[in-house]
Amino acid sequence: MTLRILRLLIRILLNLIGRFEIRGKEHVPLKGGMILASNHIGFLDIVMVYFGIDRTDLLIPVAEKWEKIWWIRLLAKPLNLLFVDRFNPDLKAIRKMIALMEEGKCLIIAPEGTRSRTGALIEGKPGVAYLAARSGFPVMPVAITGTEDKVVLGNIKRFRKSLITLRGTKPFIIPPLPNKDRDAALKNATDEIMCQIAALLPERYRGAYVRHPRLVELLGDLSPART
Repeated sequence: MTLRILRLLIRILLNLIGRFEIRGKEHVPLKGGMILASNHIGFLDIVMVYFGIDRTDLLIPVAEKWEKIWWIRLLAKPLNLLFVDRFNPDLKAIRKMIALMEEGKCLIIAPEGTRSRTGALIEGKPGVAYLAARSGFPVMPVAITGTEDKVVLGNIKRFRKSLITLRGTKPFIIPPLPNKDRDAALKNATDEIMCQIAALLPERYRGAYVRHPRLVELLGDLSPART
């Protein structure tokens, strides 16, 4: 099954179950390596990118547990899924992601590492910040709302369409990690990515970062020009 056919099927399905508001699409270049970092609140998030942007050279890491499901294995190649170990440093996967970005692919990844069960942001893991710092590729924050599994399934049962939003802003660069105080620098870089995402979300979705000083600073600077 080709990606073109899959993309068409995804768009037909999503249009049946949702109404969409997409902002910031113009910040995604049509080619070149980069990282799209988003929150993760539902299973639909994995395919939302094929609805929201026009690029086909995407790379989407997913937990290795899904490799055991036959139809997900079947979709892995056409959807460019990369199975990774979420709980241990997966250096092989990191090297592969960087190599594929160097070939021009766009990495789609959730810094939280898993779905938030509440819909609100949970603490980000350092993997995305490390990837960005090591590779030098820009990070584009993306915020998703309305794809919570309970919300979507509940609306389907009532024959209602869910209101789903995707909002992105201008990409930014994470500088290389210093030799001294690397852990602190990595934590700051992770917080920067998460706060950039939080700034695009309604307050109830901001979770662990709702009172973060960097988020307060970003919200003070937020203007229509950033979106």
